[in-house]
Amino acid sequence: MVVERARTRLDVGKDVSVVPKSKTPQLKDPELYDRLRKEGNSEEKAARISNAAAKEGRSKVGRRGGEAEDYEDRTVDELKRRAKELGITGYSKLRKPQLIEKLRNH
Repeated sequence: MVVERARTRLDVGKDVSVVPKSKTPQLKDPELYDRLRKEGNSEEKAARISNAAAKEGRSKVGRRGGEAEDYEDRTVDELKRRAKELGITGYSKLRKPQLIEKLRNH
């Protein structure tokens, strides 16, 4: 798919098609990325999983997860520490349910 951008004086006589920003070259497995986004995963999480799957193989990435304690079983202080580890901002005044949602959708 080719998307045209606005032409400038410097573009006269040139073919100025560009790749849309939604299809970033950093994605190693765009098919998996699209499927994960349709399932409701955040852009960052979908990109992280799809790139890991492309590098290591989908079956290996699928086996890797599932060992962490449920967010609901953690204390608010533990959740805030996790948010800090992930580089999430704006979590300090959130209540537990909102903090869990922010962690899941970062």
